[in-house]
Amino acid sequence: MSVGGIPYLLLRTANGNRYLPLVGRHSWTVGRNAENNFVIPDGWISRSHALLQFTESSDFYLIDLGSRNGTFINGRRVGVPIILSDGDRIAFGQTELEFHYPTSPKATNRHLDVSETQTAALHVRRLVSVMVVDIRSFTILTRKIDEQLLSNLIGDWFRQAGEIIRESGSWVDKYIGDAVMSIWFHEADNSITNEEVIQIFRAVSDLNKMTIDLGNRYPLPFPLKIGAGINTGFAMVGNTGTGDRPDYTAIGNTVNAAFRLESCTKQIGRDIALGESTYNYLSGFGNAQQRFAEHAVSLKGYEELTLTYASTFEELDNFLLDKLLWDHDLLQ
Repeated sequence: MSVGGIPYLLLRTANGNRYLPLVGRHSWTVGRNAENNFVIPDGWISRSHALLQFTESSDFYLIDLGSRNGTFINGRRVGVPIILSDGDRIAFGQTELEFHYPTSPKATNRHLDVSETQTAALHVRRLVSVMVVDIRSFTILTRKIDEQLLSNLIGDWFRQAGEIIRESGSWVDKYIGDAVMSIWFHEADNSITNEEVIQIFRAVSDLNKMTIDLGNRYPLPFPLKIGAGINTGFAMVGNTGTGDRPDYTAIGNTVNAAFRLESCTKQIGRDIALGESTYNYLSGFGNAQQRFAEHAVSLKGYEELTLTYASTFEELDNFLLDKLLWDHDLLQ
C-alpha cells in the first residue's frame, strides 16, 4: 500500500502491515471499544485508551486517556499531551505502532483541508476527577513580603506541586495565580476503584506536607497553608486553544464544581472538600464516614444546596492510615 504524503500509523501484524491513515478529521481515538476510530483487540489496551489530535500548526498530539496500562513513546511512558515526531514508536498495551508524518506540513494540510484560521477542536467525553489546590491568604501574603521573596516562594511551590502531581499519575493542567488544577482520567464505564481515589488523596496529603515544609523554610509572616477541592464526573476533554497555542483541558460542570468546592472549605472551616460523587466511590470503605463530615453548602453560581464531604488534613491523613491498616489486615 502506498500512503504517499498522508500521515499514518503503521501496525505490523503476522498477516502483514496495517496502515491507519490520519486523514479526514482532526482527532482519532484508539482503544478496544468498537466506537473508537482505531479498534485494537489487545486485552492490555483500555476501552478508550488514547487520542491523537491534529492542530492547525500541523502538529500531532498524543494524549493518554487515563489508560490502565499506560501509553509509551519510544519506550517512555507519557502522562501529558506530547507532540509526535516522524518515526516515533507508540506502544498501547502490548501493541506497538509506528507514527509516520510527511516532511511537508503544507502537503499534509491539503490532505486534511485545515483552514489557517480554524481552531482545532477536540470533543471527548471522559470520566475524570478534578483537583483544585489553592494557597490560603495569598493576597494578604503579597502585601506583606517583597516581590523577590514572593517570586521565589511561588516558584518553589509550583515546581514541587508539579512533581507531586506527576508522581500521582496526573499533571498540572493549569496554574491559576495561586492555585493549580489537575485531572485524573478514569475508564469510561464508571469503573473507578477505591485505589484511584486514594491515589488522589495521597497527592493532596503530600501537597499539604510540602506546603508546610516550604513555609517553614521562608521568612513568612504566618504559616503557609492550602485548601483543596476534588470532584468526580464526566467532562469534555478538549483543546480550547488554537493550533499554535494548544490548551488541553477539561471543561464543564465537574470542573466548575471542583473550584467552588475548594472555595467552600473556607466557609465551613475545613481543608478539603469532596464532591458527592467522589465520596461515593469510597462507600466500600467504612471509616470514610468517620473522617469526612457531610455539609450542605451554597456554591457560587448554583441555585440549590450542594452536598459535600469535608475533612481536615489531619483527618485525611488518619483516613489514609486507616486504609493502610485495612489493606494490611486483608493480607493477613
